This record gives sequence, structure tokens and C-alpha cells, in this order.
Amino acid sequence: MFDANEKSLKKVTLLGATGSIGDASCSLLRLHKDQYEVHGLAAATNAHKMYDLICEFQPKRVALFDEHAAKELKDILNNGQSALASKVEVLSGEQGVIELSGDGQADMVIGAIVGAAGLKPLLAAIKTGCRICLANKEALVMSGQLFFDMAKRYGAQVLPVDSEHSAIFQCLPASEQLKMGSCDLAAVGVREILLTGSGGPFRDCQLSELDKVTPAMAINHPVWSMGPKISVDSATMMNKALEYIEARYLFNASKEQVKVIIHPQSVIHSMVSYVDGAIMAQIGQPDMKTPIALAMSYPQRMTAGVEALDFTKISALTFREPQKDRYPCLFLGMEASLCGQAMTTALNAANEVAVASFLNESLPFVGIAKVVDHVLNSISGSSAYELEEILAIDAQARTLAQNFVASFKS
Repeated sequence: MFDANEKSLKKVTLLGATGSIGDASCSLLRLHKDQYEVHGLAAATNAHKMYDLICEFQPKRVALFDEHAAKELKDILNNGQSALASKVEVLSGEQGVIELSGDGQADMVIGAIVGAAGLKPLLAAIKTGCRICLANKEALVMSGQLFFDMAKRYGAQVLPVDSEHSAIFQCLPASEQLKMGSCDLAAVGVREILLTGSGGPFRDCQLSELDKVTPAMAINHPVWSMGPKISVDSATMMNKALEYIEARYLFNASKEQVKVIIHPQSVIHSMVSYVDGAIMAQIGQPDMKTPIALAMSYPQRMTAGVEALDFTKISALTFREPQKDRYPCLFLGMEASLCGQAMTTALNAANEVAVASFLNESLPFVGIAKVVDHVLNSISGSSAYELEEILAIDAQARTLAQNFVASFKS
């Protein structure tokens, strides 16, 4: 089991190394070279950025999902850093990422691959019994029960990295922090989890204006700096739907124990309400380095290069309930969470297809929810536990979504 008190350097494998969570994680690794060393890095397609990271962190192994990008990386290494090229192994394709994730050489794996692509690498990492710093919410949306059953079987420790789930984690008693996936919220006096969200860039616009939303408008988040897909999810509040499902799995919460509220300032990252009337809140800058640092260093804390909030400069903290007509994706996700793993898997798959279609301008913004709704109404059955079942539902939902998107263009 990982022990943050040990003096030796902790080996880290970072999945999604070239994305926004990867950038924040690398900042922490630079800041704490005396505590961590990089064993492995994985990403999708960015060979040039991966090359820069290899030169800086000198990992033993790297992997790129895209096989052409992996070949390009090998060529760059051989032409620019031939000595380094002999020291780093470059793996390619999905199997390469899975192999790196599950090679058992890392004390912790930071799972920051976006979307369903992160599921199999994380399941491979769990089998090594390492610490999982979980930033990929889709893994739990698709396989929550299987995920935690495997974590228990192999002795892997799962710690949340999403800012909201990290906040909830910090607001729970220490006894429950050690029981991710099997918390007993009622036993420790929790009344409900208050899951906050900014409401995205369109929280105050007229509903009629949503028809005119462009990809450039949707990825312009008012608070957080994120990748295109996650930014669109924030605009539709599908990210909060996925986080609602993730929260139910992480904290073993019933539907009555999780409530979503909009908090535009994004300084209260989430709250936990107790039966005695007390509400515990985790408050801080909207900077992902803080929750990543906690997941890496838990049960201690380490500096993250993030300034504390100056409360004298905060004019107001406001809250509101989300509207169903403004955020249909949020409500579709919460409803899907009541219908079983097949529905949440289908929800995620349909959303990934719809968001990609919106970003390439083959689907209007308001069409995202329509695609998801169509797929959920077309999927039969709710049971999906084994990985093969989950992947079959995922594939079926993607086909249904792609066909429905095509109908928008015809």
C-alpha cells in the first residue's frame, strides 16, 4: 500500500499527460522533484509535447494512443535525443497505453485521459494495487460497481481528483475517506452532498439564444481552463451529470443524498450537509493543482503553487437551482443514474459522439441533448457489469448516436 511518509521517491505514471490535468500534474511534479519521479507518461496524439516531457522528466516508458503519433515520436527522439531514445520505451495504440498503465512499476497512477478511452487503462492500473488518482469521471460512469469491486480485490486505493469530488472527500470524516466506494454516509450523520457547478458560459443567456451557440462560444468557460470536450460538457452541464453519477459511486450515495446546485463564482467546490444542521464546505481558487496535490500526497498535504483565497476581494457568493429547460443533459444524466450501469454507459457514449459532432459543426448545440435522449430511449435493459457487457453497450450507443446525428444533416 502507498505510504506518503516513506522517504524514497514515489514513482508516478501520468495518463493524459498532454491535457489540462496533465499540465497541472506536471507542475506539481516539477515542484516536488524531491518526492516523486515519473515512471510513465501516456497521451493521445501530441508527439511534440510528449517529446518535451520526455526531455524534462526522462520517464522509463511512454505511450501514445495514436500509432502514427508514436512513430513520429520515435523519429523525433532518434533525430534529437539519440542518447535519451535508448533509455525510454515508446509504446503505441490502446494496448500500449494499457500495458504502461498496468506494468506495476508505479506507486500511483494519475488517470486523466478524457472519456471512455480511460477506462481500460485504469482497470489495468487497479490490478497492480497502486494508488489511483482519479480524474477520469467516465470510468465510474461506465463501470462504477466493477471498478470498486476490482479496487477492493487488488487492494488499490482510489482518491478523487475532480475538484468537486475532492471537496466532498475533504468534508467527510477521516473514516469515510478510507472507504471510497463503500461509504456509509448516514452512519456518520451526512444528510446530503451538495455538488456545485458554475453553470457554464450560458447560465444567464436567453434560452432562445442557445440555438446560435458555436463551438468557440461553448469552449470559452467563464472560470476554468479545460479542454474542448470538457468545456462543452460544462456548457450543457453534462459534466455535472457525470459528476453526479461519479459521486454516487465514490461515496456510495443514494439519489436523495446528492443535490446539484449552481454556484457561479466556483470558489466553493462542493459541500456536505450534516443532520445537525452543519454544512462543511471546501473553498479555494479554481485551480486543479489543489485537488491533484491532495490525491498525490494524502493523508498529508503539500504545497501546490496555489494562492489562498483573499475573502476581502470576493464580492458575493451566489447559488441557484439548475433549470431543466436550460440544462436538459444534467437531468438526463441524473435520471440515467437511477436506471443502472447500461444507461449511464449509454449516456456517456452518446454524449461523446454528440459533443464531437458539435465541435466539428455537424450538430447544433441544442442537438447534444436530443442525441443523448434518443439513445437512452433506444437502449433496452439496465444491467451491465462485466467489461465485455459495458463495451458492447458503449458500442451500441455510439452507433445509435452517430445515426441520429446523421439525420440532422440529411
